Amino acid sequence: MAASMATGSGSLVYERRVARIHRYHWPAIQLNVWMLVMLAASCCIIGIFATFVGVQQQLELYVPWYFPYFITVAALMIVFIATLLWLIAQRRLLPSIVILGSFMFFVLWMVGLIVVSIELWGPVGSVNSNCNLLVWSTSPMGNNQPTLAWLEQRSIFFAFALIGCIFLLWIIIMAIQVFYDDV
Repeated sequence: MAASMATGSGSLVYERRVARIHRYHWPAIQLNVWMLVMLAASCCIIGIFATFVGVQQQLELYVPWYFPYFITVAALMIVFIATLLWLIAQRRLLPSIVILGSFMFFVLWMVGLIVVSIELWGPVGSVNSNCNLLVWSTSPMGNNQPTLAWLEQRSIFFAFALIGCIFLLWIIIMAIQVFYDDV
């Protein structure tokens, strides 16, 4: 940017002002690992809960509100990561964007995690108590439907929701460190 100034002798003097552009130095490996884990967690959440919605519809039962809620939150997380990748490509990724977005998604993931945990391990009539009664109390063998149900119940594990919450806290801390240039 150039500013001109007239002198007493009729000549113009140009003064150049240099704009200071602050560059944030993101730790590339940590950011890539975070994105990879969050993409995996989001895709697993979408897959697990989409399967649950399909099962509920096949059984002609109502679909609880937290199934589509968690699917939507995980899909929005994928959009957020795609936006972060676009900002990285444009060299415009600001720590404030990451902090605000990650905090927002942390709250959304935590709500989903709490609701699903209450349904799974809640007081009376929880999924866990029904599984203990109907599925885990038996050990079916062979190529049949009860064996498939037993294997499905044994393999359902919601660790990716918890991993997502932990990794969202991690990226908030990392973005704060980038903001203060402490990385």
